[in-house]
Amino acid sequence: MSDAEENPLEETEEYGEIEMEEGEAEEKDPNDEGLETVQQELKEDNTLAWRGSQEEGEEEGEAEGEEGEEEDEGDEFGKEEAAGAQEETTVKPQEITKSMISLERLTPTDSQSVLSGTLPKTYSGRESKHSLQSELLETLELPRSMVSQLEFHDLDLTTSAEQQLSSPEKQPSGELAERTDQRPQDELGQERRDLEPERGDLEPEKREGRKEKRVLYVNEKKEKEFQPKARIPQMSLVSTATEDILFQKDDSANVYPLAMTWSFGWNSSLPVYYIQDENQRVLLYASAHTAVIYNVFKNNQHHLQGHPNVISCLCISEDRRWVATADKGPDCLIIIWDCFTGIPVRTIFNSCPEGDGIRAMAITRDAKYLATISDAEIQKVCIWKWTLAVETPACTLNLPKEYGFQSYLTFNPTNNKELVSNSKTQAIYYMWYEEGDILVHSAPLLTEKTFNKLVGKFSQSVFHLNLTQILSATMEGKLVVWDIYRPPPSASTSLGFPHITPCKLVHLQKEGITVLTTVDSYIVTGDIRGNIKFYDHTLSIVNWYSHFKLSCIRSLSFSKTPATPPTENTNYPPDCTLKGDLFIVRNFIIGTSDASVYHFTADGTKLEKLFVEPKDAVCAISCHPYRPLIAIGSFCGTIKVWDYEQKKYLFSRIFEKGLGVQSLTYNPGGALLGAGFTEGTVYILDAMSLESEVPEPFKYSRTSVTHVSFSHDSQYMATADVSFTVAVYVVTVKNGRRVWEYLARLRSHRKSIQSVLFGVHLDSNEPRLLSLGRDRLLIEYNLLKSYKDHLEVLDVQRTDQGSHPTCMVWYPPLTKELFLLICNSGYKVKLFNSTTKMCRKTLLGPVYGSPIEQIQILPVKTPLELQKRYMVFINRDKVGLQILPVDGNPHKTSALICHPSGVAGMDVSYDGRYAFTAGGQDRSVVQWEINLRSWKTIFTILSSVVKVLIQWRPERCRNTSACRSFLLS
Repeated sequence: MSDAEENPLEETEEYGEIEMEEGEAEEKDPNDEGLETVQQELKEDNTLAWRGSQEEGEEEGEAEGEEGEEEDEGDEFGKEEAAGAQEETTVKPQEITKSMISLERLTPTDSQSVLSGTLPKTYSGRESKHSLQSELLETLELPRSMVSQLEFHDLDLTTSAEQQLSSPEKQPSGELAERTDQRPQDELGQERRDLEPERGDLEPEKREGRKEKRVLYVNEKKEKEFQPKARIPQMSLVSTATEDILFQKDDSANVYPLAMTWSFGWNSSLPVYYIQDENQRVLLYASAHTAVIYNVFKNNQHHLQGHPNVISCLCISEDRRWVATADKGPDCLIIIWDCFTGIPVRTIFNSCPEGDGIRAMAITRDAKYLATISDAEIQKVCIWKWTLAVETPACTLNLPKEYGFQSYLTFNPTNNKELVSNSKTQAIYYMWYEEGDILVHSAPLLTEKTFNKLVGKFSQSVFHLNLTQILSATMEGKLVVWDIYRPPPSASTSLGFPHITPCKLVHLQKEGITVLTTVDSYIVTGDIRGNIKFYDHTLSIVNWYSHFKLSCIRSLSFSKTPATPPTENTNYPPDCTLKGDLFIVRNFIIGTSDASVYHFTADGTKLEKLFVEPKDAVCAISCHPYRPLIAIGSFCGTIKVWDYEQKKYLFSRIFEKGLGVQSLTYNPGGALLGAGFTEGTVYILDAMSLESEVPEPFKYSRTSVTHVSFSHDSQYMATADVSFTVAVYVVTVKNGRRVWEYLARLRSHRKSIQSVLFGVHLDSNEPRLLSLGRDRLLIEYNLLKSYKDHLEVLDVQRTDQGSHPTCMVWYPPLTKELFLLICNSGYKVKLFNSTTKMCRKTLLGPVYGSPIEQIQILPVKTPLELQKRYMVFINRDKVGLQILPVDGNPHKTSALICHPSGVAGMDVSYDGRYAFTAGGQDRSVVQWEINLRSWKTIFTILSSVVKVLIQWRPERCRNTSACRSFLLS
């Protein structure tokens, strides 16, 4: 039986497509016979098992029928309801089956287990289900009731944390019992009676009585089977989790074509937080649109994915349990996460409909309330009761423009109703009256005349340890002290509202203060020269650390674990007071402006460098041709090489100031690394030591070198720059040594060069060189006839009329004819004959909001994989995967957001297991695991669905040939 036949009333209520009355008849479609045959073969095992259990139920029902009747004598209404529902069973359930297909019956149990996993956090399972249903409705013109039976929601879309923590025996039964309890009783009775087969050998009276007894027995049996399980309390995953469970989960069982496995780099403009400091050293920081929980000792990352835009601010509760993240951009979100499990416990949509996202955010010490400041022109301060099921803030306040853009916000650690924020020129004190949902504020104007001294730009503000004052740090090394006036609670409004007044200006130090915070009994500052200083409540200095030679301090995060009391084995330093007491403070994490993160251990005064990431844009990445290495280049002039399987940093090189790495490419042999820089210099480096292979770098261009490419035999290297120029370098032998020399350069294009590609001539082993420009020209060069300062052009072809090309790649040999695959700005992919340059086919390419910008073909490891190839692509902000051959089928592609601010580059590992994307201005590189097996499973399921649809009713398909090509692919 299909699911629709088991519960027709539920289908009617949910989609409103199936409405049947007693005595209504339908015409029998001849195509339905084929469908019944397919369904019968696919459901044979389940039907036999069901019939066996039903016959046993009938025999036991006759013996227990009287007992069931005695139990229901007290409920006359229930009898009438059951009898009324029984009359409706005269409708033939087989007719409902003919218009429905259940993917649950079509899909083997093993396939469902393979598909269980974690969706990328950007898209929820419910959204995926409805989008797929809508697509089937639109393309095949199917009734919604039929598509509803394609049980995509039966696939296990729970998070990996739920799979690890939930019991496999209790969870399904609990969910089923919950759905059973929520369904009306007459609907349940109707479903159970529809399950009964018709028996024509019984007289109508006996058959009616037998059915009534059977219904009573089924109800009783269902109650006995499910009711006890429903009473078992379903414990929340969040409430039962412990802080060490996050990194005990196995995230390796990936069931999606592309999944993030590692994030290189972090947003150094945001703070890094200290989560755990006992058995595990765990940090939290932001990388593009993902929050990363990093375990230093285990060298593991857990990614909190869900934001569609780059994260603009984040904060954490005092107990390090709850994390709030927010982003800036369209459809901005605020998400509150559980750090123990990585589960998003609350998502706030439309948090800033008038603006463009959140600029500052803070959470109370007990994590009950969340405060945000929008990034709109007119900033709005909101306080959210995020633990309640409300979609609107508890109170709001619009700030005038003259206050400046408030960029820092914090709560009073001892009073949830008080806040303070500041811009560069204005500090604001807030008092929240929860009873009336009123937020009052005080923002006294502070000028140089207030203290007759230069105050400077504000950086951060905190509440003083005495709780009667507020401290605001400035970039002149000073502290502004504000007195807080709080009227008595019983006083009338005639005494005024709470407000602050400037009290004094304290000149603490010469260096500008960038970080101001409090911990235990200390007021802590970090400045632009990397100094960290501790003051007591009187602003007298207690201790400082200035000998570490750090860059500008961006964040300080102290451990939630109190400092260990001094013993004989401890080695705390003395403070700088006259008493010379031991300086006891918690361990803390330091984040600096050069994207470095350090761990400071107070006992012994130990400073450990945890990691150093690029501080400027990252556009250049390249994977080694036969080793698990990736080279990452940044505009700050740094090239770092990582082992991406072990997640270990190996070696790096920092170039002189002014040299920013724009492009990187390993040669096919893996011994050399070509690097193009932003000011036009070209280096050829040793791949293992990053030392120069040439005495002097090549300086033949005045603009940024955007492309570097090697020939298959590593005899030639070609580069392209922003000035539309192609340059070629060649290997020569001098004095018995192979040296690289400049050959020639040519300004062959009128617009930017999109690709520079080497190939091999079909009739020889000589390399070919081609370039593709935005001017719609495909140019091939004659390397054999080129000589010093002369680059010979062999052929020029026009690729498009209206759209401009974006990238090109050699198409894999899936056919006897060899092609060049070129993508354009019109979302089209074109196949050009590799010899004649004639366009042989034009097809629709992936359509994900912007045209494809770069493509690469996945390498194969065995000859059996040569006929089943895949292509990785990127567009403006997404990375995707497509099944080859290209045929315009949109169902053969999959993509997800990788860098919301824009993708700058992409590369694929030598074995085809990973894809890497560079985020440009977000200063990150993301490693994506490519899982083709899961995609094959999903594709097999969809193929089975399309196959049944074609056999059942081909005239309902708009394009049957497209469906058949989908099956053939």
